[in-house]
Amino acid sequence: MRIATWNVNSITARLPRLLAWLEKTGTDVLCVQETKCTAEQFPAEALRELGYESAVNATGRWNGVALISRVGLDDVTPGLTGGPDYDGAQEPRAIAATCGPARVWSVYVPNGREVDHAHYAYKLAWFEALKAAVADDAAGPRPFAVLGDFNVAPTDDDVWDPSLFDGATHVTPAERAALASLRETGLHDVVPRPLKYDHPFTYWDYRELGFPKNKGMRIDLVYGNEAFSKAVSDAYVDREERKGKGASDHAPVVVDLDV
Repeated sequence: MRIATWNVNSITARLPRLLAWLEKTGTDVLCVQETKCTAEQFPAEALRELGYESAVNATGRWNGVALISRVGLDDVTPGLTGGPDYDGAQEPRAIAATCGPARVWSVYVPNGREVDHAHYAYKLAWFEALKAAVADDAAGPRPFAVLGDFNVAPTDDDVWDPSLFDGATHVTPAERAALASLRETGLHDVVPRPLKYDHPFTYWDYRELGFPKNKGMRIDLVYGNEAFSKAVSDAYVDREERKGKGASDHAPVVVDLDV
């Protein structure tokens, strides 16, 4: 079983590449972030023609998450129960479903913007709500994972130059503590380091030749419980999909399971 996560940075803009990638890789379940569309605009029919079902939590031009599966899509849970609001509304940043033998979440953690911004406090509160939402499944016996864009680099090795991030979001002690607290529910980072290269970054800014110069960050993560982690046979960042015209600024992260 192949499960992946990919911040596509607009599923409309990325659709031809997404469809080709699914066909090429044979991915069974894909967790998508930043759909940047309404649920009605989501390309469910194009995916259905490839044999995939879709579950979507999206409301417009910002945020949005989805699950795409060809091994079943049951017990769909859109959003975080009791999750925090921002500007008076709960943003579409999470969706969960049971896909074959595994229960998975696709999450797009708030960016945080700046440390003294209200969005940063919202980010930390959102992490707390996510922890509460996944705790039971994380401790359970069936394969379970939270996949997505966490907008946190777990360690200094996960950013291309830590000195440039001093005082910035994505690397602060409070954000990393929130990530560690999530792991305390029984989750493990299942993508090993190093992989085939020293720094398995997953995101590179479009500006200043971020990708060609490998000025990246590892912020797209796969956190699995014990049953999920023990079933992992391979894991990698598909850097090739970050190349070329029309690429997202994130690369897919792929995990193979023996289940």
